[in-house]
Amino acid sequence: MLYSSTIGTGQDLVLLHGWGFNADLFNDLIETYKNQYRITKIDLPGHGRSDNVAGGIEQWCDEIIKILPSNPILLGWSLGGLLAIHIASKIQISKLILVASTPRFIANDEWRFGIDKNNFQAFSATLQLNLSKGLKRFVSLQTKDKTKIKTLNASIESYPANTSALNQGLNILLETNLTSQFLALNVDRKVILGKKDTLVPATISSWYQQQHIDTTILDAGHLPFLHKDFSL
Repeated sequence: MLYSSTIGTGQDLVLLHGWGFNADLFNDLIETYKNQYRITKIDLPGHGRSDNVAGGIEQWCDEIIKILPSNPILLGWSLGGLLAIHIASKIQISKLILVASTPRFIANDEWRFGIDKNNFQAFSATLQLNLSKGLKRFVSLQTKDKTKIKTLNASIESYPANTSALNQGLNILLETNLTSQFLALNVDRKVILGKKDTLVPATISSWYQQQHIDTTILDAGHLPFLHKDFSL
């Protein structure tokens, strides 16, 4: 079973977090918007308070779909964005918001808007040596707000992801290419990127804009929803 929690009033907004973290990453965002939206946060399979789900992106998304409200706005950050794209290709949603995310994370000769596979594997391997410490350091590089850092660090410590889920998530990030599914979506789409992001380069904004997608670039790293100018 996947963990979820819902609060607020208004149109349904569902938040999907990224690799290694848990849904409490969005707590400040929820406080800001809970009077405008009915917000559901979900811990991804094997992350936080959720049970493992065997398989890959298909099985993960099937489990997430089971607990989604009808026709929600779906916001996905990082790995969560990849899952959100796949979910949007399977069920009806009202809007897709990608935050520091992309339909394809790994670069190759055909796709220059990603990260080198070897560099990504080295980054993830370093994190997994001490996940809690690695994620805390990662967060500290994304914001200088000490209160936010302290809160996020507490959630990382309290609800760690397990090794099996981390490996599944990495495989999804490394192997998944949803560019064709993303381009085929017939839904309102919005993208928010970080200018200093080293995992999802801001240069992908040109590709998004070619698809006539509302794209915003904030002066932030891979956690642009922590930036003071972040807006849904």
